[in-house]
Amino acid sequence: MPSVLQLTLILLASGVAGVVIFRYFGLPPILGYLAIGVLIGPNALGLASDSATVKYLAEFGVVFLMFSIGLEFNLNKLRAMRTIVFGLGGSQVILTMLLAVPASLLMNWIYPISWQAAIALGGALAMSSTAIVTKLISDRSELESEHGRNVVGILLFQDLAVVFLLILLPSLGKNPKDLFVALTTASIKITVALTLIFFIGQTLMSRWFRLVAKLRSQELFMLNLLLIVLGMAALTEHFGLSLALGAFLAGMLISETPYRHQVEEDIKPFRDVLLGLFFVTIGMLLDFNVILEQWMLVLVLLIAPLFFKFGLIALLSRAFGSSPGISIRTGLCLAQAGEFGFVLLTQIDGLDLIDPTLSQAVLAAMLLSMFCAPFLVEYSDRIAMRFSSNEWLLQSLALTRVAAKSVRNENHVIICGFGRSGQSLARMLDQEKIPYIALDLDPDRVKEAAAAGDNVVYGDASRENYLIAAGLSRAKTVVITYADTVASLRVLHQVEHLRPGMTVLVRTRDDADIAKLQAAGATEVVPELIEGSLMIASHVLLIMGVPMRKVVRRITSAREERYSLLRGYFRGVGDDVLGTNESWRLHSITLLPQSQAVGKTLSELHLENEGVSVQAVRRKGRNADYVKLALTPELILEANDILVISGNSEATDMAEAKLL
Repeated sequence: MPSVLQLTLILLASGVAGVVIFRYFGLPPILGYLAIGVLIGPNALGLASDSATVKYLAEFGVVFLMFSIGLEFNLNKLRAMRTIVFGLGGSQVILTMLLAVPASLLMNWIYPISWQAAIALGGALAMSSTAIVTKLISDRSELESEHGRNVVGILLFQDLAVVFLLILLPSLGKNPKDLFVALTTASIKITVALTLIFFIGQTLMSRWFRLVAKLRSQELFMLNLLLIVLGMAALTEHFGLSLALGAFLAGMLISETPYRHQVEEDIKPFRDVLLGLFFVTIGMLLDFNVILEQWMLVLVLLIAPLFFKFGLIALLSRAFGSSPGISIRTGLCLAQAGEFGFVLLTQIDGLDLIDPTLSQAVLAAMLLSMFCAPFLVEYSDRIAMRFSSNEWLLQSLALTRVAAKSVRNENHVIICGFGRSGQSLARMLDQEKIPYIALDLDPDRVKEAAAAGDNVVYGDASRENYLIAAGLSRAKTVVITYADTVASLRVLHQVEHLRPGMTVLVRTRDDADIAKLQAAGATEVVPELIEGSLMIASHVLLIMGVPMRKVVRRITSAREERYSLLRGYFRGVGDDVLGTNESWRLHSITLLPQSQAVGKTLSELHLENEGVSVQAVRRKGRNADYVKLALTPELILEANDILVISGNSEATDMAEAKLL
């Protein structure tokens, strides 16, 4: 038996080796941790054992993961994605558990399974890997695509359902007569805890963080953060609930404070290291002897759940309005098992609900399914194309829309990404009458900005066919406005392949990846946010032939106006919604025939009293094209006019209600 120091060194050395190897092959580090756990575990090389010390440290990995998930669960985000999260996600978890019960009971001829064990296994089966899937689709720049939003919404509900399952499972091990009492008691406990935390704790948390932040000590801020996370975990454990639940609630509390982003960055090292240790301990549980002896059962438990989850999620996505291709992609992304499935399986083992041999077979199948995940996501497009008869047609229509927007353009600018930076650049190009076309993957942002007259279309700039449709062969320059190095490299690779030597400007957060981006074909790399927006605009205007003196005057004017040109922008679901009441935004409103504003002048509406200003009014012309009208107090509004207003989130919502 190795000492604590020797065990720590073995875990660190093997963890580093695993992550290096898997990153070299472009696979998620989580798979490296699992593989290393299998290799060094007591059932393989025997270099390490899943001792009580290792298990205790690994449990903190789950605690910090649940805390990070809690940080994402602010009420505004849940409200924006409520249909996907609670509709699609809720249906997936509930139906998986309900259908898993009869399926599990069919195995009684091999292993005796009680209905409690069937429910528990259904809960574990319902989970998918948040860590693996979000990393994979993020690397593919698909988080804001339609299937990406479906995936994130389902994962959010799965993570939320874990909180309930962590309460439910211990109750299943009790006498059936006491189950109702146990669940009722747990429900009362969590209701009281939530009431105290959200009505008292939220106020105290904001004030306490404000006090700590005023002292300007990074060390104190970090100590305070660890105290809150572990203190809340200990509090819920004291009341008979789980450590992970307390950490989740702590995350939700902090998500409503202005310090959320600082906290998220500070907690990452603890979360990632300890979560890696958790996955190593999961790998240690795998017994190769069981796989060799029960290989047929493991194979059935691998293939059947993969096809079952894929089919169920694809059908539910279709029922909630997604196209066949999007539904297939969503199902493929979520067919594998998840890290919380291991947490639930560990609890099932601790309650002696299932036979240990069956538990090992389930564990082996779950691990193998997670190893399949990168390949399912990587080939999801090809599979969707093969099995969805109208997927080619839908993609052709999407490409046709892009081509229709760019067909008349010559020497234009292709803007990849239409967030804050992309929109500010587009406005300056408009002022100089320079043609452009923007590609973006956030459908809400595209819809609002296109309604306001911006030349933006839904499309993935990292794909060859979309760049061709956007007129890359006729364009003068390409601008990549999102500060994601991996996504930028994908676009640069396609541009360099299609048109070597093309002028490409890239935005990045800092100068760490400048050499890498320039080696991939970037002509100029401009770092960071607002100043990055101004610098990109100045470079593009110079390339397009605008005199230097005029460019300098425009940039200076923008700074003198306190970045007013850059401050307002159209928001999408992917934008951070925390604190939107304090941040400036643009919003497009289409007037209906019955709207109260129809027939009134701008001066009669008194929109300035609502804290908003009208930036533009667009109306259909003779050729059914929208034209921008001159803004005068006497302008009378008509049905189907599009008003572009600016203000904070609350003000624009109130103004929209007044107009409609």
